[in-house]
Amino acid sequence: MIARTKKLLSYLLKLAILGLAFWFIYHRIIKNDNNLYKFQVLVAHISYTKVVITMVFVVLLMIVNWLLESLKWWHLTRILSPMSIWLAIESVFCGLTWAVFTPNRIGEYAGRIMFLPNRKRIHGVFAMAVGSFGQNVITNVLGAGSTVWFLYKFIHLNQWLMLGITVVAICFMGLMLTFYFHIKWFVSLLNSIKFLKKFHRFFDIMGKYPTSELLSIMWFCLARFFVFTFQYYLIIHLLVPEIPILEMSLVMFVFFFIQSAVPSLDLLDIGVRAITASTLFGYITNQSVAIVVAVSLIYIINLIIPAILGSVFVLKLKFFDRTA
Repeated sequence: MIARTKKLLSYLLKLAILGLAFWFIYHRIIKNDNNLYKFQVLVAHISYTKVVITMVFVVLLMIVNWLLESLKWWHLTRILSPMSIWLAIESVFCGLTWAVFTPNRIGEYAGRIMFLPNRKRIHGVFAMAVGSFGQNVITNVLGAGSTVWFLYKFIHLNQWLMLGITVVAICFMGLMLTFYFHIKWFVSLLNSIKFLKKFHRFFDIMGKYPTSELLSIMWFCLARFFVFTFQYYLIIHLLVPEIPILEMSLVMFVFFFIQSAVPSLDLLDIGVRAITASTLFGYITNQSVAIVVAVSLIYIINLIIPAILGSVFVLKLKFFDRTA
């Protein structure tokens, strides 16, 4: 009787996850096709072949992006419970399905760790945190440097204030890199807090990655960063080809930097991204509609399409298994 109840509850949980995911997709994309209409208007003067080739490349880069993330996740889980690369791919796409309806995409953690054995799932949260931290380090280091350039180029602050911001940015970049490659310091800090000591076996997972492993994870993060940067470049260049590539790239780095610091719910995330991007790109182009459309399309391609694909793997989840 208990086994049947657990099985029924497991099915209900899966249906609830899929229901929430598809509800979000319906309201964000299908019911509101305004951005797709704007895209059609913008590309009306561009050759059909060029549009198709660009969009095919962007979709292919989406696959490359999440394959890189899957390889990173596979790399991170090797010290916990080795899994096949295919299982790592399934767990990453499943996590994306959970992510679309949770604040700050926190559901992505839950979706991934469900593919680990029951007793390794909490450990998996901290292993994933190492990978997320590495991605944030790349975003923050390149973003902080680009922000200094942006302020110098467009805002024209007082010379001494600009010098102070530059020094702070350099220190910030150095601290981010130092803490990442010495993540054991953070583990020691957590273990020194009295009421957290009992959880040390989970925190200690983060300290088990040697510098060589952290460097390997960092390369995955850097590769992903440039893949989705190139996706933005392809679409923006298609719509607004006159923007210089260097300026476009640096503004994108600032955009990613700000986005990483702004908490949001994925239900509202596309609006936050659009406002942020149009404000920043307003300094280098007056084609704000093109920028909003580009950001919206990348959002659909990089998050919504993978979330739909990941829904298939939600059905494979085991909520109540007790494997070691």
